Amino acid sequence: MTPDSPLLKILACPLDKGPLILDEVGGALYNPRLRRRYPIVDGVPQLLPSSGVPAVTEEPAVESQRDV
Repeated sequence: MTPDSPLLKILACPLDKGPLILDEVGGALYNPRLRRRYPIVDGVPQLLPSSGVPAVTEEPAVESQRDV
């Protein structure tokens, strides 16, 4: 599947029915609203609600600073 694939334009998240983003590096479709990834196995997107896994993203550490 490529980013300009017509199939990508009609695929939707099974949970919120919104558009998905192709993650070519991870071989998955990503829903940024729910932060869930759906794997692509042998070129076939696995779009069952139970196939989605929470995306693990590292957010930058933010130091807490308080003015006292």
